[in-house]
Amino acid sequence: MMLLTIIAPPTMEEEIIDWLLIQPNISGFTSQAANGHGRGHVMSLVEQVTGRRHQITFWIELEKKMADAIITELKQAFSGSGLHYWLLPMAESGSI
Repeated sequence: MMLLTIIAPPTMEEEIIDWLLIQPNISGFTSQAANGHGRGHVMSLVEQVTGRRHQITFWIELEKKMADAIITELKQAFSGSGLHYWLLPMAESGSI
């Protein structure tokens, strides 16, 4: 299993949620408000002063093949939007 993380600007939150909800191979996901820090982010003057950029983080647990397909579709659907993602292997997952 893989954990796909997507980082999006808050203005795209609803659009990303809607897109994820219609994906037939995604049974669920988690989202949370987050802050980005550092020089790797394009920031407004206010964000530069406060040292943080507001973002939305999405986490999706998927099989590797499905994660690759979702990333390909994300690139097509949101080209140039500034989304950032990473894909990590999961050692274990379950419900208690």
